[in-house]
Amino acid sequence: MALTRFPERPNRHDLLALVLTLSLLALFLEASREAAGPFHPSPISLDPLKLPEYTLRTAFRMGVAFLLSTLFTLVYAPLAAKTRLEPFLISLLDILQSVPILGFLAATAGAFAALFPGRALGYELAAILAVFTSQAWNMAFSFYQSLKTLPRELDEAATLFRLSPWQRFFRLELPFALPGLVWNAMMSMSGGWFFVVASEAIAVGKTQVELPGIGSYLATAIAQGDGRAVLLAALSMLVAILAYDQLLFRPLMAWSQRFKYEERPGLEPARSWVLDLLRRTHTLRGIAEAAFSWALEALFQLERRRPPRRLILPQWVLPQWVLVLPLLLLGGIGAFILWRQLQPLGWLEVARVFLLGFFTFLRVMGVLLLATAIWVPVGILLGLRPRVAQRVEALLQLLAAFPVNLLYPLLALFLLRHHLSLEVFSAFLMALGTQWYILFNAVAGSMALPEDLKEAARSFGLKGLTLWRRLLLPGTFPHILTGLITASGGTWNAAIVAEVVQWGSLTLQATGLGSYIARWTLEEGQGPHLLLGIAVMSLYVVVINRFVWRRLYRLAEERFRF
Repeated sequence: MALTRFPERPNRHDLLALVLTLSLLALFLEASREAAGPFHPSPISLDPLKLPEYTLRTAFRMGVAFLLSTLFTLVYAPLAAKTRLEPFLISLLDILQSVPILGFLAATAGAFAALFPGRALGYELAAILAVFTSQAWNMAFSFYQSLKTLPRELDEAATLFRLSPWQRFFRLELPFALPGLVWNAMMSMSGGWFFVVASEAIAVGKTQVELPGIGSYLATAIAQGDGRAVLLAALSMLVAILAYDQLLFRPLMAWSQRFKYEERPGLEPARSWVLDLLRRTHTLRGIAEAAFSWALEALFQLERRRPPRRLILPQWVLPQWVLVLPLLLLGGIGAFILWRQLQPLGWLEVARVFLLGFFTFLRVMGVLLLATAIWVPVGILLGLRPRVAQRVEALLQLLAAFPVNLLYPLLALFLLRHHLSLEVFSAFLMALGTQWYILFNAVAGSMALPEDLKEAARSFGLKGLTLWRRLLLPGTFPHILTGLITASGGTWNAAIVAEVVQWGSLTLQATGLGSYIARWTLEEGQGPHLLLGIAVMSLYVVVINRFVWRRLYRLAEERFRF
């Protein structure tokens, strides 16, 4: 096993890259030192001089959560797509997606704090997990969708060349999925910003903790009715979003365009000054290429020395009862525990909560239909114009990441002044936070359309509705479906925030499951009412996923593969 040639002598680009790397490493170490230090609960200061520190702490949590989400996606999605555990893993992902973020906080905040008494690490882990739950499911569904809709000719070529499972993953499946995965990663990061207030200003029953960060700063500003502080928090969040865009997502987008599946080259790929800087380095690029080549070669060599049966994960053969029996046992135990917890509430309370869930269900479905009608055409048209999409990508990230709960107090004042009801307008608040899942996936699906298919459509003179019916909608359908699934779960989560609007001492509530969960999260923390609300919301989401989205997924696999 030989390494590539020794790297060339360093140049000025190596020096610039080294300075950039060391600067980011220093910021990371500073944030991690604060996160692992002793916990000193203190009120959040609205002093603008504190915002740089708060911004760094929030950016650190977002970055760690994003890294964990990426690792989760690269492991979970292949297991779900390529093993006999697929029904169980996809059902579990449906359930995890359906659990509200406040539910994860209620279950983990106290547990993590008990694991690390007197340390900030426990609450930091709870906040990071909350952000993780707002990112991971969307990325996992995106990667799963790409693995299930791999073009048939690529699948046949991998079989013809007898690629091993690892070679198939690194040389075929992961590159094919990268363009869509990068767009969904940007959307997932934006979803994390949407819930940053709930993750940093932890308010679960008797647990009232405010971690230093933009989210807790924003929550304090809203509670005190300080509009100047709210504006400063929004500007700080904008700086952090732009930093992530320039240093992470713009390079990833430019790099991922190399792997777009098409027989004819399309337009010139996106550019990134960070990626251009890294490509112009001598020493750093040589070391990175040598290390990557060595790691892949070592992995492939190790694979060749092992018996094939241990390697081919998709060919696991287990009796059906081995998989079903433990699941039935765990399900039975969970149902019994849930019944014991909810028994004191009575059946009338259970029926009332299901009715509240129905009201929220109507809002969710209305939001999804409206967002699909508006943003699918916009996203497809943007994807057909890659240069325009690349220019507005940072703006889309900003709009998607902007915490719309900043607008909620203004809406509350507007509703009161004009005697309007939150029962209707809460649906629009839910749409502001979740419509971007559909838009980003529509853009990703449109950009993934092979150039030769677009050229064929032009050659046959397809235009107008015929073009949309024959190519654009079928070609982007798998991506749009992924956006709808994640938008559905995100909209249920957004209901918890949108059905309760607060500004200072002013509070408005809409009738629905979201306001029910928000109320009992503050009053109980981990009581039976909160458990009932979370269980009902999970049941609604799982049933919708199973009877609507899963059937559409099978349709996408069978009819809409290139």
